[in-house]
Amino acid sequence: MTGVVLAAGLLGVLVGSFLNVVVHRVPLGLSVVRPASRCPGCGHEVRRRDNVPVLSWLLLRGRCRDCAAPISVRYPLVELTTGLLFAAVTAHVGLTWALPAYLYLVGITVPLTLIDLDVRRLPDAIVLPSYGAALVLLTVASAGTGDWGALLRAVVGGMALFFLYVVIVVVKPGGMGLGDVKLAGVLGLYLAWWGWDALAVGAFLAFLLGGFVAVPMVLFTSAGRKSKMPFGPSMLAGALLALFVAQPIAGWYLGLVGLPA
Repeated sequence: MTGVVLAAGLLGVLVGSFLNVVVHRVPLGLSVVRPASRCPGCGHEVRRRDNVPVLSWLLLRGRCRDCAAPISVRYPLVELTTGLLFAAVTAHVGLTWALPAYLYLVGITVPLTLIDLDVRRLPDAIVLPSYGAALVLLTVASAGTGDWGALLRAVVGGMALFFLYVVIVVVKPGGMGLGDVKLAGVLGLYLAWWGWDALAVGAFLAFLLGGFVAVPMVLFTSAGRKSKMPFGPSMLAGALLALFVAQPIAGWYLGLVGLPA
C-alpha cells in the first residue's frame, strides 16, 4: 500500500502543476490547454525542462530563466499540497472503486479554494461539470462495490445540502453567494456517498471553519460584518476533513447523548 500512496502523491504533484494553470486562467475565461505557459514578465514560452513540478522552481531558484523575473512560491506549494492531499486520501480511502471519485474531489478543492480566495468567486466552469463527474465516478464506485444504496444516499444528500444552502440564501440574502449554493450540491454527493455521518459532520465543519476565519477578521482587521468573505474554502476544507473524522466524531456524539454508534 505504501507504494500506491507514494504513486498517488507523485500523481498529485503532476496534477497540481496543471491546477496552477487552472487557477490562473479559468477566472479570466481563458483556455487551460492553449497557449502554452509563458513568463508574464518577458513573454517567453516556458521550456519543457523548466516545467517540471517543484524541481524546476528549485533549480531556477524561483526565477525566470530568460528575464530573471521572480516566480511565485505559490506554484510549488500548490503542487506539493496537491500531492500530499492525493497521498492522504489514497491512504484513507484505499485502492478501491471509490478512490478516483475522491481524488477528483481533491482535484477541484485546490483550484476552487485558491480562486475563491483570489477573486471571491467559484467558477461555474469548474463547479457545474463536477456534478456530472461526481455522478459518473460515484456510480462506477457503487457498481464496483455493489452498494447501490450509497449512490441513492449520495443523490438524496446532494439535494439536501443544496436546498439547505438555498434556504440560507433566502432567509439571509447576501449571507453567501450563489456559487456556494451550487458547490453545496457537489459536496453533498461526495459526503453522503461516504455516509450520513460524513454529510452531517461536513456540513457542520464548513460553518465552524468559516466562523474561525470570519470572527478574527471582524474583530482584528478592517473587515466589517458586511464584508464579503469567501466561504467556499471552508466548505471544501470541511468536506475533505469530514472524510477522515466523521466516523469518530459521530460516534463520540452518539455516545454523548446515549445512543448506539
